[in-house]
Amino acid sequence: MTATHESPSPVPANCPPLEQALVRFIQELKYEDLDARAHAGVNRLMRDQIALQVGISKMPWSGQLLNYASAQQRPGKSRVSACALTMSAADAAFVNGSYGHGFEYDDAHGPSYSHPGSCVIPAALAIGEELGSSLEEVITAMVAGYEVYTRIGLLAAPDLLQRGFHPHGTLSNFGAAAVAAKLRGFDAETTLHALAIALSHVSGTTEYTSTGGSIKRIHAGIGTRNGMAAADMARAGITGPRAFLSGNKGFFRTFLQRPAGEAAEQRFAPDRPFEIGTVWLKAYCACYCTHAYIDALRPFAARQDEIADVHLKITPHFNVVVGTANANAYEPKNIEHVQFSLPIQAAFTLLGKGNGYPIHRDYLAGKVEMAPVIEMARSIRITEEPALEKDYPGKFVADVSVTFKDGRTEHVFVQDPIGTDTNPMPEHEQDAKFMELTADALGTARAQKLLGTLRALDPAMKAAELTAMWSVER
Repeated sequence: MTATHESPSPVPANCPPLEQALVRFIQELKYEDLDARAHAGVNRLMRDQIALQVGISKMPWSGQLLNYASAQQRPGKSRVSACALTMSAADAAFVNGSYGHGFEYDDAHGPSYSHPGSCVIPAALAIGEELGSSLEEVITAMVAGYEVYTRIGLLAAPDLLQRGFHPHGTLSNFGAAAVAAKLRGFDAETTLHALAIALSHVSGTTEYTSTGGSIKRIHAGIGTRNGMAAADMARAGITGPRAFLSGNKGFFRTFLQRPAGEAAEQRFAPDRPFEIGTVWLKAYCACYCTHAYIDALRPFAARQDEIADVHLKITPHFNVVVGTANANAYEPKNIEHVQFSLPIQAAFTLLGKGNGYPIHRDYLAGKVEMAPVIEMARSIRITEEPALEKDYPGKFVADVSVTFKDGRTEHVFVQDPIGTDTNPMPEHEQDAKFMELTADALGTARAQKLLGTLRALDPAMKAAELTAMWSVER
């Protein structure tokens, strides 16, 4: 009698439907499953995130972080962006993820109010370097992590943000654990425990929007490293709660004080469109909650002498992040206040200063005269409008009224700011952002070569070949 060997089940036993569906998704995902829209999202995201990791490495808190990480580092093959250091995969992802999220210029997944790129790309590339993986393997794991991160985030939105949690600080733990489980080839049971252990790392609030702190810049690195550590613990045999999402004391009932929702497991159905196809890129160097308002106000730039009143209507959860709920919204004391202040960003726009990388670097360097900016900001009225949240769920809308001194009022409504999947940033602007971030660190020729390689994104290329392209001697 011939023995038969069945393939391991992609579904762990004795856990709720949501957890089973999530693990099955990770187990069964293949590179061949990615459609053209998903591949386009991967390409946009890789170009944007890697440029950010290189460019933001030059920020002061990035240098402080690198000094800290260098003193703590474990040896390994994984490269740190824009330097010659190599570290363990977890340590390199910690640094690179923090760089990528370090200046409010990284991608967004709008409906979950989060920034998956600065978690899943650093984790996948760092582990891929360690394992000698191809970009095909890296991309598959990256998409697995992105989908786990965002689909849990969709079930948690907008409550997670409104309750004061930083969605990226919490969701990145799950995303990185999923990346590690996929790339390391975990079976269903070990994958379940990797995600379940990640729950014990979930943390991070948005108090930085009100009273500052560069720790916000490190939230991506903290969640990414902890999610990878959760996977390592699972590989070592440590176990976690089987109902880590839907249990009576699981993620949803503890952090959101509610269940995940009816038929939540359908979020991980195999026929659902890939969330990575909807990647949003930032045109402005500030919280995405401000972007639609910037778009709405740009036609009024440098016309402040004609304007009598500016009225901005805002959703309650946006108000928590960038509005009147922030203690220093009208009188910023540091760069965190500036980048999370709707009145300040609106004033930058109206004064014709722009809202991109240059103005925020100039602020850091003490080159921006803030007195007229604050004066303009104080004249801007913000009121909560709950109907915007109800009528445009998952949208980053702006409702703006500008009244002129001659009595005329112009009303502008923006439903999809530039950079969203429905109003994408033009390719030439994406390229300009890439070069703006990378040319100083790599030199123009190397930056252009890296951009070309990322556009091609050969699946047979090794992860280590790609990361070698941003190695820089300091």
